[in-house]
Amino acid sequence: NSVIAIVLRYAFCLILCIQLGVAQSKELNNSDSFVNAVIPAPRSVVFNGELTYFDGFQINTSLEKINRENPDIPNQPADLSQTEIAFFQSLLNPHNRDRSTSKNLIYIEFMQVTWHYIDSNPEYSIMRKNGRLVIMATSYSGFFNAIQTLSQLMEFNHNEKGYFLPSQLEIRDEPQFSWRGMHLDVSRHFFPASFIKVYIDVLSRYKINRFHWHLTDDQGWRIEIKKFPLLTSIGSKRSETMIAKNFDPYLGDGAPHAGYYTQEEVREIIDYAKLRNIEIVPEIEMPGHARAALAAYPELSCKGIKQEVPTTWGVFEDVYCSKEATFQFLFQVLDEVIALFPSKIIHIGGDEVPKTRWENCSQCQLNIKHHQLKDAHELQSYFIQRIDSFVTSKGRTIIGWDEILEGGLAKNAMVMSWRGTEGGIAAANMNHFVVMTPGSHCYFDHYQDTSGLEPLAIGGFTSLEKVYAYKPIPEQLAEQRRHFILGAQANMWTEYMPTENQVLYMLLPRLCALSEVLWGSAGDFKEFNTRLDHHYGVFERKKWNYRK
Repeated sequence: NSVIAIVLRYAFCLILCIQLGVAQSKELNNSDSFVNAVIPAPRSVVFNGELTYFDGFQINTSLEKINRENPDIPNQPADLSQTEIAFFQSLLNPHNRDRSTSKNLIYIEFMQVTWHYIDSNPEYSIMRKNGRLVIMATSYSGFFNAIQTLSQLMEFNHNEKGYFLPSQLEIRDEPQFSWRGMHLDVSRHFFPASFIKVYIDVLSRYKINRFHWHLTDDQGWRIEIKKFPLLTSIGSKRSETMIAKNFDPYLGDGAPHAGYYTQEEVREIIDYAKLRNIEIVPEIEMPGHARAALAAYPELSCKGIKQEVPTTWGVFEDVYCSKEATFQFLFQVLDEVIALFPSKIIHIGGDEVPKTRWENCSQCQLNIKHHQLKDAHELQSYFIQRIDSFVTSKGRTIIGWDEILEGGLAKNAMVMSWRGTEGGIAAANMNHFVVMTPGSHCYFDHYQDTSGLEPLAIGGFTSLEKVYAYKPIPEQLAEQRRHFILGAQANMWTEYMPTENQVLYMLLPRLCALSEVLWGSAGDFKEFNTRLDHHYGVFERKKWNYRK
């Protein structure tokens, strides 16, 4: 019986290794198995030899040059700052034992391959031979991804003897998509800078590299603009918030809701994200979803009537007027935003813009006539084109929700396709870059099951398995247009997420499924779930709330 049990165990491990894309040349001699539970799964993992135990990793800060087998290929020590090296060491430290007196360490060497250096290239390799571990990459992104992989391996490969890895290990890895994004709406409910850093920590662990920060909307303006202080002194506050879905009759909670980020906080968060290989893409909504701004500066609306910051959710008819004063206001707002954020991409919204006010506004009708526009839909296109020209003049590029296609797409605009895939396909066919984020698979404000026992959500149903099944490139898109699909992201709209714990509950573990889809290593869902089991304990240790 014991022989049969051993044979069955080995057969199971071999099948699992094949499913993971892992080649194992021979059975490891230890009783413990090497666990590759990394998410997103690396593209190639090859290992053999005995499991060897150690107390942790020590990064070689001297960054000595290492000779490779082929001396004709030029290599040099990695171009990493001491701050970056210290950060990498801190990512590994939580899993290390006391290294102050330990001699049982594996030393990490970083090597940068220079003949095809690309600043944002996320590719990396990890090689362990002769007791040495070498990480090779061409950019900070690659080195960061390698450290995150190594950090996860350490979490899942330890026992009472210490940490363990096979004596020979080779990982070669790179993502399929350059845009691996996650969004957070801080307008409907405000979350402090401390939580934004926690959110970034979660994203970076799973190699998400874009954080789409939805900073303004009808229910609150959340970023300090020094030129226009009323945006935060008035626009960041609402008197209360509607309880549940009590639209009619209306029922409010009677609790004022307020909050915004100072420019100093924004800079700090940007630096925090940059070290974690995340680019923050700010969103300033226009021409719709502008009621918080119009509460502060009502003269920018068509009617010019003073209104309060809304306490309910939905789409409101009052939007920015298309008069010149509005553009000058928005140009000055964007000047400050561009000065803060190093991202080459600026999100300008563009979704859900009712045309009622424009159709009854003498100034907007005059603009339609003066610019020889057909109707209010083309006026929206004119509005976006003005913003596009300004942002382009600053060396940046706009991205907007797929409604910006209405009336004609601005020359340099990128499109974020949320109403299905049609908008993304249309933009790609027009040679514009696209980020896919369809509500069917990528809206994390949707329920996670259909039991009726979930916390209140806006509606919909987006399960873990449904996220994992998502294919960012539409099948109907011609092959020669597919490179315009940069990737995808999931959106976290917070109308019904008043607490940090609820945001994390809606994020995890669906983010893990999304990360593997965007890395391009998604395969069998059952096998993914087996690896995911290892991560729940990590969530608990880090106090990250999640859906069990």
